[in-house]
Order: sequence, then C-alpha cells, then structure tokens
Amino acid sequence: MDLVGACRAFVSVSERGGFTVGAAAARMSQSVASRRVAALEEHLGEPLFERTSRRAVLTPFGRDMLPTARRLVQAADVLLHEAEAAKRKPWRLAVPGTCSTAALARLVAEARGHGVTLDLRVAAPPRRLELIHAQQVRAALLAVPADEATWSVPLGLAAARDPGVNRVYLETLRLRRGATGPARRVWIQPEDDVPHIRDPLTRLRDALGLRPTQLVAADDLTTAAAEALSSRDLLLCSPAQADELGLSWRPIGEVTLSRGFALTAAADGNPEHLRARLGDALGRCLGADTADTADTADTADTADTADTAGTADTGPAGTRVRHRLNGGGLPRTGGTSA
Repeated sequence: MDLVGACRAFVSVSERGGFTVGAAAARMSQSVASRRVAALEEHLGEPLFERTSRRAVLTPFGRDMLPTARRLVQAADVLLHEAEAAKRKPWRLAVPGTCSTAALARLVAEARGHGVTLDLRVAAPPRRLELIHAQQVRAALLAVPADEATWSVPLGLAAARDPGVNRVYLETLRLRRGATGPARRVWIQPEDDVPHIRDPLTRLRDALGLRPTQLVAADDLTTAAAEALSSRDLLLCSPAQADELGLSWRPIGEVTLSRGFALTAAADGNPEHLRARLGDALGRCLGADTADTADTADTADTADTADTAGTADTGPAGTRVRHRLNGGGLPRTGGTSA
C-alpha cells in the first residue's frame, strides 16, 4: 500500500467533506481516492469516515488519526521539495586553466541540458587538490598520470613557425660548439608542472646534455605563450591550445607525454552520476577527443626517420635516448638562459 498516497487522500477528503472535491484537490480521481481511503481503513483496522450520499464525515477514530496523517503528508511534501532543491544545487567543480572560455561555456550549457547546474572554479593542479581536501568544491578534475586517467590529452611542442617536420626532437636544442645567440627553451605551463610530466622532461633534458635553463616552468600560461610567440622557444601544450594560440604543434620525438585527468569528489561524495551524464562533455572541454591528434602521431611514427636528416628541429634517424635517472630542478620564469 502507498501509505503516503492513502494519507494524502484521507486528509484531502476530510478537509473538504466529500470524496469528489477532496479527490480533485489531491489531483486524483474519485475512484482512486475511494480505493486509497478504503485500503488505509483496512490497514488500520477501523473506518475513518461515515459515508453518506453527499458527505464523508470523520468517525471518532478518523478524527484521532487525522493529525498524524496530516503530519505524514506534510513531511512527504517537505521531502519532495528538498529532493528537488538538492537536484538543482549547483555542482561546484574545479577545472584546469587550460580549458578555453568557449570550451567551459559549452560544458556549462551541455550540463544544463542534462539537468545539472555547474559552478566552475578554474585553478592550477595543486589548488584543485586543496579545494577538494577543504571541501570548497563538490568535485575536481585532478591531474593524474596517464595510466590512472579517465581522460588523456596528448602533449607536444608548439612554436611560432612551422618546423616543417613531423616530430620535434629535444636533442636538437643542444647548443653546438661555436653557436651564437641564446639557447632555445621549452616552457612548461602551470598545468603541466606536475611530477608525471615535469620529471620525464627533466631526465630527458639531462640525458641529452641540455642546460638546466632550457627547461623553464612558467608562472602562467600567458607568459609561456608570449615567449613562444616572440622567439624560437617552444611551448609544451596540447594541440587544442596550440591551435587557439596560433602555434604549430608537433609530438616530441624522444618521449610520449600526456595530461591525465580524473574526476574526484570531496569527502565521501560520489561523482559517478556526474561522470555518467557529462563524461563526453568533460572530455571535449579538456581536449581529450581531438581526432586529428592521433592522425598526427600516426603520421609521425611512419615519417619521422625520413625527415630527420639535416633538419634543425629533429634528431638523427633512429636515435633513441637512454634516460638517466638523475633528475634536476626546473628554473622558474625570469631565469637567464645561456
């Protein structure tokens, strides 16, 4: 028996003195109201109404039961109201600063179509973790290694000029004897200044004999992008970011890197329903569904050795670097290059 529905019919009929108007007020048919009241009477073991042809008059037992039934109906209404309010409560979500304004706007719009209101907080990886631990957000897209990620975004090197090759080898940044001018640098933006991205690059830098100042962690993306746009320096970024900045993007020749993201909820929260509704939209916002990235990498795999000989932006054909395990720190923005 639907106890709440039966009590709703009972209360409405008692307040209006008849089944016809009582049923209409409770938004049910008269037959449904009659069946529900009869079921409630059978369940409680006593009649609630003395029925006449025109009116339904409460019995003494019905008068005793009415206050409790009314409280039950009111509590059910409060529960339904709170449930609707909870469903409309915004999901405060911490997202990376690498998502463009347009991508974030599309994510918010698509979420509304799924009945989800998003309140976005843009923050760097350490700050997103802090927001989760402090429960200042309900969920966050945390930076994780690729093997732990729900979404992965390929990383490569972008330059102001098209390098004319399929892959860019860091080996070619090593200063030769007699070289003049500043050494070319690789700029790491804050989103990628995390161990699973920074450390492999640092080991590769040392294994190739590059100078420490040739790998620089920028304080912000604007600074790093400006250096790549105004010089021969390179920006570590995704294909989508390179396209937005008007830079030419290529995979790295010696190592494969990617940003990994996982959706994590604060405290004991469960982000599964958010991931189920918005998983594809989150991937698009992060740039994880870039179709041409795979094509670029596949082309590079088959063509990079043919393009390497005598080219300033690539390493020798067939060269594979054995990475040394000793890492080194990255200079911050403002360090002088050799």
